[in-house]
Amino acid sequence: MSERTLEEMRAAYEALESRISAACVQSNRSRESVKLIWVSKFHPIESVRIAEKLGATDFGENRVQEAVEKFTERDPKIHCHVIGPVQSNKLKKAALVADCIHSIASVEAVEKLEKVCAEAGKTLDILFQVNAGEEETKSGLEIHEAESFLLNLENHAPCPHLRYRGLMTIGKNTGVAEDSRECFAFLRSLQQKMLARGGIFEHFDELSMGMTGDLEVAIEEGATMIRVGTALFGERDYGQKA
Repeated sequence: MSERTLEEMRAAYEALESRISAACVQSNRSRESVKLIWVSKFHPIESVRIAEKLGATDFGENRVQEAVEKFTERDPKIHCHVIGPVQSNKLKKAALVADCIHSIASVEAVEKLEKVCAEAGKTLDILFQVNAGEEETKSGLEIHEAESFLLNLENHAPCPHLRYRGLMTIGKNTGVAEDSRECFAFLRSLQQKMLARGGIFEHFDELSMGMTGDLEVAIEEGATMIRVGTALFGERDYGQKA
């Protein structure tokens, strides 16, 4: 499977931008209120370089090792987002390479990230993943426990090297974008509730939700970050990553 050329990716990017802009108009939102994260997982560094030429600044990787390989050395304007579940033994690597981790769902992970960032003298943005679609195959906090989990963080030891920035979820895998509206709306409601509390949630203004198939619904429901790979880079060759 061949990777897209500059012109092919430019055309794909322009088509995607039209979709994003139209969704923002529909929702009476500014285009600047939605950050596009280019999900480069399973695509080579050469494709990342092409995306950079098109103005991409934020890239998402599911696997920590791929993030390390592609983004350990990068231009300061390039931001790395680790968007997949991170095993405990890879949290240190994730913390050191990422500008933001979207998939935190345990106090243990919070504690380890704080320790690593304190030692490195780094401040890290984190999002808490919620399994808002209530699907067994998805990671994250369950809907019924998400709010109590977040509230409990207020009673936890301070984490001055972490910024709690918001929530992340993955829409329902039904092929019908509208099926994800309810879980996206739930996420926004919870995010707004926590932001209003202030304190450790004073920066809790991000909603990472929406991908190639359901980004319009996500934007309508308040997404501030959308994670798009296929529509930009093309289909992934999963066989090479077995």
